[in-house]
Amino acid sequence: MVRLLKPLSYYKEKYGTVMYGLNKLYLLMEKQHNRGQEGAGLSCVKLNAEPGEEYIYRERALGTNAIQEIFGNIKKQIEETDCDWDDCEWIAKHLPFAGELYMGHLRYSTTGKSGLAYVHPFLRRNNWRARNLVLCGNFNMTNVDEIFNHIVSKGQHPRIYGDTFIILEQLGHALDMENERLYKEAKAEGLQGLELSRAIEDRIEVENILKETSKIWDGGYVICGQTGSGDMFAFRDPMGIRPAFYYYDDEVVVVASERPVIQTSMYLDSCQVNELEPGHCLVVTKAGKVKVCKIADSPKNASCSFERIYFSRGSDKDIYMERKELGHNLSEQILRSIDYDLEHTVFSFIPNTAEVAFYGMIEGLDRYLTEKKIEMLTSGHFSKSQIAGILSMKVRSEKVAIKDIKLRTFITEDSSRDDLAAHVYDITYGTVKPEVDNLVVIDDSIVRGTTLKQSIIKILDRLHPHKIIIVSSSPQVRYPDCYGIDMSRMGEFIAFKAAIQLLKDRGMEHVIDETYRKCKEQQGLPKEQIVNYVKDIYAPFTQEEVSAKIADMLKAEDVKSEVEIVYQTLDGLHRAIPNHPGDWYFSGDYPTPGGNRLVNNAFVYYCEGLATKRG
Repeated sequence: MVRLLKPLSYYKEKYGTVMYGLNKLYLLMEKQHNRGQEGAGLSCVKLNAEPGEEYIYRERALGTNAIQEIFGNIKKQIEETDCDWDDCEWIAKHLPFAGELYMGHLRYSTTGKSGLAYVHPFLRRNNWRARNLVLCGNFNMTNVDEIFNHIVSKGQHPRIYGDTFIILEQLGHALDMENERLYKEAKAEGLQGLELSRAIEDRIEVENILKETSKIWDGGYVICGQTGSGDMFAFRDPMGIRPAFYYYDDEVVVVASERPVIQTSMYLDSCQVNELEPGHCLVVTKAGKVKVCKIADSPKNASCSFERIYFSRGSDKDIYMERKELGHNLSEQILRSIDYDLEHTVFSFIPNTAEVAFYGMIEGLDRYLTEKKIEMLTSGHFSKSQIAGILSMKVRSEKVAIKDIKLRTFITEDSSRDDLAAHVYDITYGTVKPEVDNLVVIDDSIVRGTTLKQSIIKILDRLHPHKIIIVSSSPQVRYPDCYGIDMSRMGEFIAFKAAIQLLKDRGMEHVIDETYRKCKEQQGLPKEQIVNYVKDIYAPFTQEEVSAKIADMLKAEDVKSEVEIVYQTLDGLHRAIPNHPGDWYFSGDYPTPGGNRLVNNAFVYYCEGLATKRG
C-alpha cells in the first residue's frame, strides 16, 4: 500500500514528478517479486475527482511478466491522455492512475485456482463513493463455510465460493450498513445533497467495521483495503501468522509484507520500519490521519516460521541472522553423520536460497575445529611442522553445483521429463576426491523431495563421493498448511510418505485405518472440538527413523553412493527463530481450530483417494 499525504503538486516540486506514488508502488512490487508469482494487480483511488469522472482505477494481468504488463498498460493510458504536466490540479482530478491511494498485489496461488478473476485487487462497485471497496491481501480462511453461511443468512447471494470473494462481500455489506447508519444520522441533522455525502465519508471508521466482521474469521491473513471515498487500511490476523510492516511520515504511508522491501524503496534503516502487531490495523482516513488500532485480542503469537525460512527475503537483518543460526544449529548432527572426519568432507549448498544457512553451518563447524585445534595443541609438545599441520586444518567448502536457469522441463512424457530434470544443475568436477570424500549439501527445506530424487542426488553422485549427506535447514514438513502457503496435500510430503511406508514395512497398517476412522468421525463436529489425529501416523517413529526412510526413498537405483538425510530439529528451529513460533507444518500444532479440521480432512481425502485408485 502507498498513501500520499500531500497534494500531487508537492511531489512534483520536491521529487520532479506527480507520479511519485505510482513509481514507489512499482518499486515495492518489483522488490517483492519473489519466486512463483503467477499474476499481479494494482488499484488507484483519486480523492478529488469530480462527479462524472472516474475515481477508481484497476489493472490486473497473469503470467511471470504481469508487473511489466500492468505498468505498461498504465503508461499507455497516461500517454494517450492529453494533459499539461505542469497543471497538477487537473492531473489530480483527471489523469488515469494519478491519485493519492495505491494498492499492489503479487499473486502466489494457494488454492489451485487460476485465472484473471482470482488476481487481486478485488473491486466492489457502487454509485456512492464511500460504498466502493477495493480489497487485496495475503490470506487463507479455514472456515469459509461458516463465513459463507453467515453472509447468506444476512440476505446476500455471493456469486463465487472462495474466501477472497466472500470476505469482499462480507466487508462490503458491513460498509453498506455503516453508510446507511451514517446516512440516517446526517439526515436527522438536516444535511442534504453533497453535504450529506461528505458527512458520511468523513465519519466512516473502518476499524469498527473490521472489529465486527472479523469476529468469525479463522485463518492467517493480512488484508488491505481502500474505499472509494479515500479511507485505507491494512489488518493483520490476531495470531500474527502472516507478516506486515509499515512506515509513515508527513509525506507518505507505506505497507508491505517484507521489511527490506520498504527499506530499499524508501531509503530507510531497519529501525524506521515498524511491524504491524497481530490483531492490529493501520488506518489512513480520507483526511490523511494515520492511526494504528487494536481490532482483536491476540491469544498467542503464531507468526509463521516457514515464512522466515523459505519465502521472505534474506536481506532482512533478522531473517539473515535466523537463517545463519539454523545452519549453525545443524553442525553437531552433521559432525556425527561424517564421524567427525572433516579432513575427508566437502561442504556445499543447493539451491542459492540455502546460502545463508550454509554460512551458519560453516561457522558452527569452524567453531568445533577451533576447539579441536586448541585441545590438540594443549595436549603435549609439538614440532614446528606439527603445529603448522594442526593450524592448517580447515573446513572444506566448494560450489559443487550450479543451476542451469535456461533449462525447463517442458516435455510432458514422464520419462523425458525425468531425464531433463537430471540436468537442471551442472556439476563442478574435481571438487571431491572420488570414493574418499563425504559430500554434505545443505538445502533450506525438503518438502516433496522430487528434485532431490530426480536431479540433485543423481548429479552429486557423478562426483563419486564416499557418502552424500543432504541437510535440511528446516524440520521435516509433516503437515499441510492452510494459512496461505501452497502446501495443502498430504500425499505430496516425503516425510508423510516415509511414515506411511514405515507403518507398512512393520505391519502396522492398522494405525492408518484407525487414524482414518477417527478423522472421519470428526468431520461433522464444530471446528473447536476437533483434534489433530494425523499425529498418530508419526507417533511410532523417531525423527531419525523417518529421515532414514526418506533417504532410502529418495535414492534412485542407479545412485552408487550412500545417501543420508539430516533434518533440523524442532528445538533447533525454535532456538534459531524464537520470535516466530508458528511451526504447524512440522509439529501439527495448528494455532486456530480450523487448522485441525483441515489437516484431518486432508488425511481423509488422501485415504479415500487411494481407495478410489485401487477401486
